[in-house]
Amino acid sequence: MLSINLICVGNLKEKFWRESQDEFTKRLSAFCKLNIIEIKEQNYLENIDLIIQKESETILKNLKGYTILFDVKGKTCTSEDFSLKIDKLTNVSSEITFIIGGSYGVNDEIKNKVNERLSFSSMTFPHNLFRVMALEQIYRAFMIKSGKSYHK
Repeated sequence: MLSINLICVGNLKEKFWRESQDEFTKRLSAFCKLNIIEIKEQNYLENIDLIIQKESETILKNLKGYTILFDVKGKTCTSEDFSLKIDKLTNVSSEITFIIGGSYGVNDEIKNKVNERLSFSSMTFPHNLFRVMALEQIYRAFMIKSGKSYHK
């Protein structure tokens, strides 16, 4: 079975975000093994470069399989294209890792190491909301692939 890892900096403090994550985790269990890897925010540090470096070091230790960084400067695609991408990747890798960086982003080492960078929008979103959006789009991708009516 395909493993999907979602690396996220920070955790979900509010109950409604955790419940949303849990719902998509449950839905995705029919299609893949989902691993959510939470990286500790380094917000206690005062130096932004040091924050980025520390968070990025931990992210690097967790990269596996085909890696996709969610990045505002990445390529955009439709939900249908995203579904095709995941479908094609299942033919070449048994593991896909998506990365949501911290508030200040990730270092150049990660940007250069990942297989690709995707953007949902040129807008900025709160990390908690984006995590749920990413999970929803991954779920939508599987629903499109399976021909279910979820995607209209």
